[in-house]
Amino acid sequence: MSNHKRKDFLFLQISSLPYFRAFLRAIESSYYQDLPLPSPIYDVGCGDGHFASLTFDNKLDVGLDPWHNPIHEAKSFGAYKSLVEADGALAPFPSNHFASGLSNSVLEHILLIDSVLAETARVLKPGAPFYFCVPNTRYFSALSLTKIFGKPYENWFRKISRVHHADERDVWKERLERAGFTLERHWHYFSPASMRVLEWGHYFGLPSLIVKAITGRWILSPTQWNLFLTEKFVRQYASPKPVADGTFTFYIARKK
Repeated sequence: MSNHKRKDFLFLQISSLPYFRAFLRAIESSYYQDLPLPSPIYDVGCGDGHFASLTFDNKLDVGLDPWHNPIHEAKSFGAYKSLVEADGALAPFPSNHFASGLSNSVLEHILLIDSVLAETARVLKPGAPFYFCVPNTRYFSALSLTKIFGKPYENWFRKISRVHHADERDVWKERLERAGFTLERHWHYFSPASMRVLEWGHYFGLPSLIVKAITGRWILSPTQWNLFLTEKFVRQYASPKPVADGTFTFYIARKK
């Protein structure tokens, strides 16, 4: 059995992130283990590099992100051979350059999504796979407080989570085709119950923001004994098994 099969992505994530982000990322980390990623690899919206550092055993070729602080923090994780601070709609790379690409829980935050998708297609080689995951419409409809407060709460949660696009397959299929991709596969994951755990984590996780601001770390004691109860609680909601009413969708596309 290879090393990645033995990785406990849930513990790796909760030992360094607030639990409500960690258990979703753990699911997503597991998906990449069985997906081919030929080099050179292009990560669109790499952020601070934390996800890639835990998910992949080998360094990715290029990570791109427009935000100054995260892209410089990514250097400390050592998950990329090269890091580029640039807009995904204006990627400083030649056409048909990368053999594969990914964008993990990023595209939903990009307002001008069509430009980024088109530019991503431009820099990928013909036939290159492109993997990404995003929330779908149930990301909002499954929220516990949406049932009570309706659209105002949905708008509030949209604002605090910075989600511009929570769409279904047909919408993404059209976007991909316009950009120069074909959609090959997709599956829904992260049940409505898991989504509600994530929802309340935004509020219960506020102390983590204080810890991060003071110490630079999300988790002060990343040990088994300190995280035992947290791990026991979230593990029941961290199944990578696809579910028909999942609130997130993982897509496999390919450049035409």
